[in-house]
Amino acid sequence: MPRYFYYSDISSFLRESVEGIFGKLSMNDEYDTAATQKFAWEEEINTMKDVLKPYQDEQGWILFEYTIPRIGKRIDVVLLLRERIFAIEFKAGQKDILHADVDQVLDYALDLKNFHQGSAERMIAPILVPTENDKVSTTCTLSHYDDGVYEPMIANKVALGDVLKRVLGQDIPHKEYKVALKDWVRSRYEPTPTIVEAASALYNQHSVEEITRHEAEGEQLDRTTKYVMQVIHETKERKGKSICFVTGVPGAGKTLVGLNVAIKQSEQVTNGKRDLAVYLSGNGPLVAVLTEALARDKQRQEEKGNKYYITKARQEVSQFIQIIHRYRDQMLGKLKTPICDGIIEIDPKKELRDKRAGYAEVENIAIFDEAQRSWDQEHLASWLKRKKGVNNFPMSEGEFLIWSLDQRQDWAVIVCLVGGGQEINTGEAGIGEWVRAMNETFPDWKVYISNQLTEKEYAEGQVEEMLKEHENVVFSDDLHLAVSMRSFRAESLSRMVHYLLDCDAKKVKETYQEIKDRYPIVLTRDLEKAKDWLRERARGSERYGMLVSSKGYRLKPLAIDVRCKPDTVHWFLDDIDDVRSSLFLEDAASEFDVQGLELDWTCLVWDADFRYNKGAWDFYEFSGGTRWNKIKKEERQAYQLNAYRVLLTRARQGMIICVPAGNQEDHTRQPEFYDCTYNYLKQLGFEEI
Repeated sequence: MPRYFYYSDISSFLRESVEGIFGKLSMNDEYDTAATQKFAWEEEINTMKDVLKPYQDEQGWILFEYTIPRIGKRIDVVLLLRERIFAIEFKAGQKDILHADVDQVLDYALDLKNFHQGSAERMIAPILVPTENDKVSTTCTLSHYDDGVYEPMIANKVALGDVLKRVLGQDIPHKEYKVALKDWVRSRYEPTPTIVEAASALYNQHSVEEITRHEAEGEQLDRTTKYVMQVIHETKERKGKSICFVTGVPGAGKTLVGLNVAIKQSEQVTNGKRDLAVYLSGNGPLVAVLTEALARDKQRQEEKGNKYYITKARQEVSQFIQIIHRYRDQMLGKLKTPICDGIIEIDPKKELRDKRAGYAEVENIAIFDEAQRSWDQEHLASWLKRKKGVNNFPMSEGEFLIWSLDQRQDWAVIVCLVGGGQEINTGEAGIGEWVRAMNETFPDWKVYISNQLTEKEYAEGQVEEMLKEHENVVFSDDLHLAVSMRSFRAESLSRMVHYLLDCDAKKVKETYQEIKDRYPIVLTRDLEKAKDWLRERARGSERYGMLVSSKGYRLKPLAIDVRCKPDTVHWFLDDIDDVRSSLFLEDAASEFDVQGLELDWTCLVWDADFRYNKGAWDFYEFSGGTRWNKIKKEERQAYQLNAYRVLLTRARQGMIICVPAGNQEDHTRQPEFYDCTYNYLKQLGFEEI
């Protein structure tokens, strides 16, 4: 997609005809220009010509339809004048001032401030123009954040010139800018999207280069995607079967690679047929949120002048994004039962979908995110016995997925996206189980593997030894993502959280000093103060919410019941008017709800299940409604530690930690259960409020 539809200096813009400008806008529009858009562009062009007449001799530039890749939208008009940037959003023919429209133009300004090099140092004025409204902003006020972004201003098409004049009349600091205003249009855009934003942008045909913060990130994501696509192409050509393991540092974009491959593959057509790909994940909340977000995007795109139902959009999106359990259960339904002698077989009476697929599903390509979290044989067999009435199931989840794709008559590729050291669930088999299955059951499959998969965090460093006897192994650097693209304000956050959980106070203090100006972390013992802090920090459509440990059972007196799980789709996607939204601050999400997802600002409410005690952590579980029992098993302690690791790394811009004061009258919430944890966090240098 072009970065803008039209760009000119002010004097040339004023000389050019409305028809000529409109023609250039139409040429760059990827969609057929509707009559309503034609009317809007003409009104915008004529309005800006009137507004800019007093500045015809000044050096300045104007852009129409400037793309914001991170959120997949375009700013109607960007005006560059006197070292200031104006983000102007027109609402042609509109009388009302809608809160969502104000947030939209503020989002544009914040996006430029945070992610665009040429805008970072400059004053940015967001202006909403409902052309028929009679209200006009009489003041222009900088945000209390003191970051050079004005509070959104309102003007109709007649008063827009006066609002510009008022902003231009304010003094600005004299400085040498790193990027000259004339070079603004060529300045690098460095977004750090959330996974929801990134998936939406990919689905709307942006490239990974456009939606990543640094060139290195875009290049590595593109390189890994191309390598996987080449594996798919080569496997199809030789009519074979392949498995591909992609690794990456936390936040490097493994999920993004998987979605990118699934979306790109959906565009491939051979002899009139698509070689389908499905993105699979065991992370139910992530799949639900991504599916709904993409479906809502698709409905908005398709409903321009036509009725397009959200149910149809959901059906289309769910064709290539699925929860692993649904995919697995579809294959289970094709098996002979009962299972005898540890051998699974297809029941020939079951439906044969097509000759190419055999008894497998319709997709040639299965992309399994967080593959190390697939269930081991014992856990899967126990679950199937209890929930499905299937006895003596002999395979792990990973082995069964390979077996399922192996049923295809033509060719198949499995892409495993692998993280290390992030387990929060019992029964997770780890990557070693996939490798064992390849060695023992599927030696004819070709294995493409990241060279980092030999490191200790994956299968205790035994992968290379396990694959030594396999004849079809290819190692590649291109299958490892080495650069994190997570929180744009706190590159060092995950490192600081590691030190915090390691009880290394000195290193926490040192690391926090590096990020505190960009990423505030504050403490309180009052939940209402914490909620107020979140509301005050968020601007535009930035999201915030409360987080708790799934073991935090004694937060009920604070009106937080961890047994009442939030609806993650509404929690992550709906606005502040919906009581189910994270923004309403009624429902709190646990580590299971937010794994793989992020908010801009978070409040972590810290219960007595995880207590600091003289340089170490004590682990507790509330039992029987009367007491806390110590967790003694190392495995369960590790899950609890990792739960707080997840909770402490979900905020992109900052967080508040609320450690309750406890209650002397309640034997399950004694103050000493909480005080040591609070004092430890306080000594790390986090501000108290």
